Amino acid sequence: MNRFEETLQRYGKRMRREKTESLQINVGKLCNLACVHCHVNASPKRKEIMARQTVEQILQWFARSKIPTLDITGGAPEMIPDFRYLIEGAKEISPERHIIDRCNLTILLEPGYTDLPELLARHRVEVIASMPCYSPDNVDAQRGEGVFDNSIRALRILNDHGYGYDPELPLHLVYNPVGASLPGSQEELEHDYQVELKKHFGIVFNRLYTLVNMPIARFASYLKRQGEYEEYMSLLANAFNPATVEGLMCRNTLNVGWQGEVYDCDFNQMLDLQWHHNGKPLYLWDIDPDQLEGRPIMTGEHCFGCTAGAGSSCGGAILEEAPAEAAAR
Repeated sequence: MNRFEETLQRYGKRMRREKTESLQINVGKLCNLACVHCHVNASPKRKEIMARQTVEQILQWFARSKIPTLDITGGAPEMIPDFRYLIEGAKEISPERHIIDRCNLTILLEPGYTDLPELLARHRVEVIASMPCYSPDNVDAQRGEGVFDNSIRALRILNDHGYGYDPELPLHLVYNPVGASLPGSQEELEHDYQVELKKHFGIVFNRLYTLVNMPIARFASYLKRQGEYEEYMSLLANAFNPATVEGLMCRNTLNVGWQGEVYDCDFNQMLDLQWHHNGKPLYLWDIDPDQLEGRPIMTGEHCFGCTAGAGSSCGGAILEEAPAEAAAR
C-alpha cells in the first residue's frame, strides 16, 4: 500500500470509478514545445503519435458508448496526421457529442496548422489552452523564449473566430505555478487574467483553470536537479484535502494512450499504470463501456498533486478554495 492509499484510509476514503463522463485520448508525445512543467515529456523530437488504425478503433468504441465528451490531449494533439479526421469522425458519430482540444496555442501559428481555428470553430470544439501567466517573463521561463507573444497572437485569432464570445465556442486558459508551489486562488487569478489580458491585449476568455504541477516526468527531473523533489512531495502530502477526493477526474474520466491502452488518468499513463485483466494489458477495445463503474482506481504518491489544497483536475481547482486547515497541515 502506497502513502496516498494510507492517507485515504485514515480519512475513510476509497477510490472507485463512477459513471464515465469523458473519454480522454492522449494522441502522442510530439509537440512543438518542450515545457519545463510538462508531465508528458513532450517535445519536437518525440516519435510517439497515434496511427490511423488506432484512431478508427477508438471512434468505433466511442460510437458504442454513451460517453458525452471526447477530450483530446498530447503533446500538441493537433500535430498527429489524423487530428482533423478524429474531430470530424467524432462529430459524425453524433453532433451532440462534446469535443475538447487541449491546445498550447503556439501550434496554431505553425505552417500547416493555421487552418485549425476555423476547423475547431466550425465543429464547436471547446479549446482549453495553456497560459501559465499574463506576463511574458513567467511564460517564456516555463515554456520557451517567444512563447508568450505567440500565445497572445493565437488567442487573438481564436477571439476573431468567436472563441470567448460565442457561448458555443468556450475558450478556457490553464495556469500552472512556475516552480515548486501550489497555485493561488483560482477565482482571484481568473479575475487578474481577465483584467490584464483585456487591458493590454484586448483578449477575452471564459474561465481560468489552475493546475498543480505534477511531480512526474520532466517536472520531477527538474525538481531533482534543483534538490527540491522531497520538499515538494512533502508540500503536496501535507496539503492533502479529503474534500477533494469526490471530485477527482479519475472517477469519471477514462484515459487512453496513443496505442489505445487504458488508464485511470493521464498522469497514470505517464507512469505506465496501465489497466490489466488476468495479467494481460487492456486496450480500449477490450473493455465494455457500460461496465466501468465501481472499478478500483490505481493510485500512487503523485496523486497527492490532485488532492492538495483546493485540488486539481482537468477542469481546474476542485473546490472554490482550500480550507485553512488543509493548507496548514
